[in-house]
Amino acid sequence: MPDDRSNVENRPSPDALLEHAEREGRGRLRIFLGAAPGVGKTYEMLMSGRARLADGVDVVIGVVETHGRKETQALVEGYEVIARRKVDYKGRVLDEMDIDAILARRPALVLVDELAHTNAPGSRHPKRYLDVQEILARGIDVYTTLNIQHVESLNDVVAQITRVRVRETVPDSIIDRADDVEIIDLTPDDLIKRLEEGKVYFPNTAQRAVENYFSPGNLTALRELALRRTAQRVDEQLLNHMQSHAIQGPWAAGERVLVCVDARPGGAARIRYARRLADRLRAPWTALHVDTPRSAGMSEDDKDTLATLLRLAEQLGAEVTTIPGQSVAQDIVRHATANNFTHIVVGRPTRSRWRELIEGSLTYDLIRNAGDISVHVISGTERDTETPSRRVSAAAEQRPFQVKPYLLATAYVAGSLAVSTFLDQFLDVRNLAIVFLLSVLTSAVAGGLWPALYACFLSVLAFNYFFLEPRYTLTIRDPESIVAIAVFIAVAVIASNLTARVQRQAAAARSRARATEDIYLFSKKLAGAGTLDDVLWATAFQIASMLKLRVVLLLPEDGTITVKAGYPPDDTLAEADIAAARWAWEHNRAAGRGADTLPGAKRLYLPLRTGRTAIGVVGLDNDKQGPLLTPEQQRLLDALGDQAAVAIERVQLVADVDRAKLAAEADRLRSALLTSISHDLKTPLAAIMGAAGTLKEFAPDLPEQDRVELLSAVIDESERLNRFIANLLDMTKIESGAMEPNYALHYLGDIVGTALDRARKITSEHKIEVDIPPDLPMLRLDPVLFEQVLFNLLDNASKYSPPGSTIRVQGWTDNGSVVVQIMDEGPGIPAQDLERVFDTFYRVRKGDQVRAGTGLGLSICRGFVEAMGGTITAANRTDRSGGAFTIRMPVPAELPDVGNGGDEPGEDQPR
Repeated sequence: MPDDRSNVENRPSPDALLEHAEREGRGRLRIFLGAAPGVGKTYEMLMSGRARLADGVDVVIGVVETHGRKETQALVEGYEVIARRKVDYKGRVLDEMDIDAILARRPALVLVDELAHTNAPGSRHPKRYLDVQEILARGIDVYTTLNIQHVESLNDVVAQITRVRVRETVPDSIIDRADDVEIIDLTPDDLIKRLEEGKVYFPNTAQRAVENYFSPGNLTALRELALRRTAQRVDEQLLNHMQSHAIQGPWAAGERVLVCVDARPGGAARIRYARRLADRLRAPWTALHVDTPRSAGMSEDDKDTLATLLRLAEQLGAEVTTIPGQSVAQDIVRHATANNFTHIVVGRPTRSRWRELIEGSLTYDLIRNAGDISVHVISGTERDTETPSRRVSAAAEQRPFQVKPYLLATAYVAGSLAVSTFLDQFLDVRNLAIVFLLSVLTSAVAGGLWPALYACFLSVLAFNYFFLEPRYTLTIRDPESIVAIAVFIAVAVIASNLTARVQRQAAAARSRARATEDIYLFSKKLAGAGTLDDVLWATAFQIASMLKLRVVLLLPEDGTITVKAGYPPDDTLAEADIAAARWAWEHNRAAGRGADTLPGAKRLYLPLRTGRTAIGVVGLDNDKQGPLLTPEQQRLLDALGDQAAVAIERVQLVADVDRAKLAAEADRLRSALLTSISHDLKTPLAAIMGAAGTLKEFAPDLPEQDRVELLSAVIDESERLNRFIANLLDMTKIESGAMEPNYALHYLGDIVGTALDRARKITSEHKIEVDIPPDLPMLRLDPVLFEQVLFNLLDNASKYSPPGSTIRVQGWTDNGSVVVQIMDEGPGIPAQDLERVFDTFYRVRKGDQVRAGTGLGLSICRGFVEAMGGTITAANRTDRSGGAFTIRMPVPAELPDVGNGGDEPGEDQPR
């Protein structure tokens, strides 16, 4: 943000020096910033750390993720690695950086990978960047890595480019506080080549990444974002260096454009030229207005013009800045020099020659004092047509005549008369004028200019009548007294005018402060609003309370405009109002009461718009006749409307993104369903048709054993088809929310036995081990649903484990829950798929690259288990290869007293 932190004495900026001093006690932070995963951030961080290690610096690794890359793993060797802290989360053991061990070790430099990482629940800080901040606060330097998609301010931009919204983000302030930002750049072609070679992800994952996220277009856009964000940080560091060392700019290391905005003709042309200049130079630009004491005396038309121009600059992408000042030219040059602007855009002189000789010329003064800054003088031939004229009649300022200030002025003069009568015994009569002058100044402070002039008139009469010879007449005998009276009148008028001006400026400052505070609180309220209804209600209430009007807000819906909120609540509109609101929406201009179009409507309708498009319409009315808004209120409404429009657009964009995600997910599920149906329906149907056709045509000629095998094939494939259709129906129930478990108390061993009997054919080629203790407490669950969960897990284990291997089912109690676990001896589950295996239609590839199953079984398991109040997780075995699925069900608070008679389901049951 532009800052005016240097002064005319060329002393170092106090704020810049303070910022530098605050960094002295902290560790230094270097961020290795990349456009995408796989560009080599971790590799470069390790190489830089190794160079520091060679220089004798105490360097340790806090956390580094090698992702199985051999070259990265080789660089880790030779470092001291701080052991990670083990965190138990939902039955899984997670490794997190041990910040306490790092602080106790207190190295000079620590390497921390993946700055945007989210820590496991129960950690000291929820985010890793907070861990880094604590390490830096202890004076330890940190090297860390970050991808550009994790920067908070760029989250929406990245989501728009890649169609993927990143949930783990880092505030921009982390980058702003970094001492060094090193960009790790790699061309899209080189990065895609690394992906195809398996140097970033495993081959299967890499192929999906290239098809979706890592397209050349996406990578090019992300690369530009990373380069621009780094350049922005470097520019801020250069500006801070110049300010802390009192270096007079500009240093043309980067272009910056400043356009001067005032109410003179040609303002829109200057702003548009500045925007075009900034685009050509690819430079940031700022619109600057210098608020001088003369600004308080601007006409309402000039104030409207200035407000419109500043809004135009903001809509075109400028950073709008207003600074107080006395000399416009000097203040502009001082601001431009302090903030390293290289170009100033100003309009040509519009005053006559004689006025320039008396008052000076802003353009000539800027050219004379700009030094190395380029000054662009724009002709600005546009006049009244350059800014949109106000289409709404303005209400007159309601300032009723008040008697009280004049009564107070009379009392002040009477008091001065009493004091002067007493002092007349000791002082010369000409000294008494000062006492009356005090009453004039007091009246100016209390009541303004006109009560002060009234007090001046009374003071002259009283001074003449009671103290000038001849007394008690209005005749003035002495010529010196005439001069004294004339000087008194001049001094009183000038002093009262100056005092009243200061009083008006103070009142205006208080009014602006109140309005600014209200607008700030309104912006905070909008920022915290999460739904459209909250935004609309806050907007209607704020406008109604600040402007003392009734408010309705209308938004487009189904091709028309409808009432969405109001204060006081009102959802009924007359036909004339509906027509005016629709016209204001369609033409993006004001309509209704006080406007040029459809003035017969009860309300005034104004469009709410952002820089992109119109968002909605606001309707205003009150019980009075005539125009609704004064010029000042219209400008205030513009500010409120702009903020409301941006907030409404933000909520709508979030909703659009969510709808797009749902549509994309629906398309993915539809595609997966069609693929699954085409394979998993067609395969068993083809087998059934083939076996049935063979039996029909060749049954008499077939041996008995062949006929039995064909009939068994028909039955097996029919059962397979039945399971697939049942899975589809179950998934439909889960996603529609129609799943209602039929709860009852059951013993886990009984349900396990039933599931094993049902899965006997599926598991016929495997050994089954069961370890269910007989003293397990009974569970409140739906036995049919839980049996289906166990059946799907057994089916999954048999598919992904080789014939002859063992499938183990075991159970135990743990912290008020019963845990049942099914383990196989297959290849296990890839680490990146441990959560995704429960997604609908997601299937892990088998070793022979042939997809197994429909991708519904595990998703149904999670849906059924969670519907019964339990949890299910996937993990890999620690004793050998294989997967392990763990179900955790809560034990009911009240259980019946059940004996341990009957069968012993806990015995191993080989199959």
